Amino acid sequence: MKTVLNSSQEFTQLVLNTGIATWEDLLLHVKGLPYGRNANRSNFKLVLIEGCGSCSSKHAFLKSVADENEVPQVELILAMYKMRGQNTKGVSTILDRYHLDYIPEAHCFLRVNGECLDLTSSTSNFDRFSEDILVEEVIHPVQVVEYKVEKHQSFLRKWLINSQLPYTFDEIWSIREECIGALSL
Repeated sequence: MKTVLNSSQEFTQLVLNTGIATWEDLLLHVKGLPYGRNANRSNFKLVLIEGCGSCSSKHAFLKSVADENEVPQVELILAMYKMRGQNTKGVSTILDRYHLDYIPEAHCFLRVNGECLDLTSSTSNFDRFSEDILVEEVIHPVQVVEYKVEKHQSFLRKWLINSQLPYTFDEIWSIREECIGALSL
């Protein structure tokens, strides 16, 4: 049985205005939208308006709709995982160029009724990186804006020190940005 979206709140009304009426159909629709950064990372409605989104914006948007409609057992998860060629398409060449096996990447997904769902793109699959998760925590949608970036950068700084890699933080962040850019291709 499908969960009908019937809230009068703003996120749900935006969804209903696109002709999507159920939670399950919304999940499929958002997964089918291409990966891409939105014009304003704090405006999650842009996922539907611009027709694309990142792991952060897509999952924060979905969690917001779930909360408006009291969809039970939906958690927004922030995880740090080992981003590498085997689990993230398009980053191998970049990591190889810098002689890196992986870079810790902050990634958001949903846990719905205990099942982990990665709806970042049509080809996303939680199982692809589940064994590479280093840490995870439950967060609120608003935390994907500044908190996620701060947490990620703090994690990277500690990782750089512990790994004794020949890169500064700015250099490793730049390499990471190259990898993220490759995801949009």
